[in-house]
Parts: sequence; C-alpha cells; structure tokens
Amino acid sequence: MKFTAQQIAAVVQGQIVGNPQVSVQSFAKIEEGQEGDICFLANPKYEDYLYTTKASIILLNEQVSLKQDLEATLIRVKDAYAAFALLLQTYQDIVGNGHHQGVEAGSHVSEKARVGEKCYVGAFAYIDDEAVLEDGVIIYPHVYIGKGVRVGKGSVLYSGVKVYKDCVIGEGVIIHSGTVVGSDGFGFALENGQFKKIPQIGHVIIEDHVEIGANCTIDRATMGATIIRKGAKLDNLIQVAHNVEIGEHTVVAAQAGISGSTKIGKYVMIGGQAGIVGHIKIADQVRINAQSGVSKEVSKAGSALTGSPAFEYQASLRSQAVMRKLPELLKRIEVLERALEEKQQPKTIN
Repeated sequence: MKFTAQQIAAVVQGQIVGNPQVSVQSFAKIEEGQEGDICFLANPKYEDYLYTTKASIILLNEQVSLKQDLEATLIRVKDAYAAFALLLQTYQDIVGNGHHQGVEAGSHVSEKARVGEKCYVGAFAYIDDEAVLEDGVIIYPHVYIGKGVRVGKGSVLYSGVKVYKDCVIGEGVIIHSGTVVGSDGFGFALENGQFKKIPQIGHVIIEDHVEIGANCTIDRATMGATIIRKGAKLDNLIQVAHNVEIGEHTVVAAQAGISGSTKIGKYVMIGGQAGIVGHIKIADQVRINAQSGVSKEVSKAGSALTGSPAFEYQASLRSQAVMRKLPELLKRIEVLERALEEKQQPKTIN
C-alpha cells in the first residue's frame, strides 16, 4: 500500500518541502532508508544520516536548519518523533492487526462468562466464570482470564498473559506476553519462628490506555487495589508490589521494582533497574535515573534524582566532580601537612 507525501502531510499536519506526489510504501530507520521508504529525524546525533539516507520522504522538526540541499522530500513538523508515532498508528489502523474474530477451537469460555462483539479468543485460552470481555477485545492463545475479571473495549492481551480473579482492565490496554496481573502480594507475618502467609484479598485495577511490557508482575493488593492509572507505560521485567499506585502517564523502564504501598505521581519517569522502597510517595513529574535507589519520600514535583541512595541530580553531579578530584586533593593535603610539620619543628641554635 502506497501513500503520497501530500496524504502523509495531511495526517501529521506538516509542511511539504519538495515533491508532494512522491510516494512511499514502507518505514525505515534514517540510517537504513531506501527509495520508497519514509523515515524521521528527531535525535541530533543522527543528523549526519540526513544527508546520506536514500529514503524518499523524511519527517523533520521545523527548527532544524539544513547544511545542504536534499533529494528527499521533507515534511516539516513540530515534533518529528510524535508525528512518526502518529503515522505508524494510522498505518496500523488502516491495514489492521491481522487477527481473527470469534472463539477458536481448543479454548475454554465459561458459560457464565460474557464475550462482547468482534472479540477474538485464541486457541487454548481459558476464560473463567463471570469474566467479561467487552467489544473488540483480543485474547491471544494461552491467555488465562480468571473468575470475575473484566477486560475493557479494544484491549489486547498477548499469548501467555495471566490475569487472576477479580482484576479490572480498562479500555485500549495492551499487555504483552508473560505478564502476570493479580498474583499475591508479598505479605507474611513472623509467628512462633515461622512466616505465616497473610491472605491477599484485594485486586488490581489497570485503567484505560495503559501498556505493559513482557514478563511484568503486578501484585494484587492485600486489601483494596493495586492501581495503574490511565496512560501509564511499563517496560518489560517490572515488579509492582501490592497496593502500589502508579499515576497517570507515568513511564517505567525495564527491571525497575516498586515496593508495597508506594504512591507514584503523574508523569513520573523511572529509569531502568531503579528500586523504590515501600510506603512512600513520589511527587508528580519526578525523574529517577537508572539504577537509582529511592529510600525516602520525594515531595518536590519535578525533582531529578540519581544514585543509591538517590539524591538530587545536580548535587550528585557536583559530588561526582569532587570524587574525580580526590587523588589530586589527597596529594595537596600531604604536601601541606609536610610543610606544616617542617614549620612547626623547633629551630636549633648553633
């Protein structure tokens, strides 16, 4: 399927520089673009490829100044990365996901479950009693949907996802393979020298338009709910403990871990392998660097943290600068100490 620069510009609301009738049929990275491809430039580190790519159309930020003329047709936009994402989504909507509809043989759908219109339930999926799949839900093979689970309109659960009983998944949610929603929280009490299990009787609520990567674990609450608010995005291999709340449009990178009952604000950015202790609050728009260990509450919105234990980002940079100078400072101290010792030695009179 081919699209002209004029058609693409209408979708992304861009300005064409070049031939509006040039057409493309595939997407490519700018360093690999060939004739018939469309690509984008958002990161300045790839700017040199702007002059070597063979792509037919390039999405480019309005403020980028060219060093030389290009053969490719440009579509100037405010944000090339966002425009490219919109274009990919539009393309996917046009060509479709290629999934079937209906319930495949080999799956189990309880007579007490309710499946909406235009749903797909793949082979070997299991839909338990009182589960509800709203219209357009896609359940790939080998998915388990527990008793009383509700999955909102248009949500997609890829192969191997397990959703335990009574959990709620909103509309337009995407959950990738291997993720477990609603497993027991890590709750035990020491009694007579043994750890006794505390029943986890809560559930998990995942609001609309959340995306969760592969092999994540989101524990059910001890009581009440573990909540992933609307628009949040979780990478692969993330642990979310019981009674955690992740705010709207927060993003969490791979291998991060969030301990029980911690409340994360809106638009927070959590780097890979970051760890956050339990029972604290993280304010809105906080940025936590990769491999940081957050051990106390962060009450200032927009803070940037790094290190373990994590502390304010600019202060951390200053500390690192001092650390690099420690060998030189030690030598200076040794010279000053020797000079002081020599000065303090009593003078002998001949």
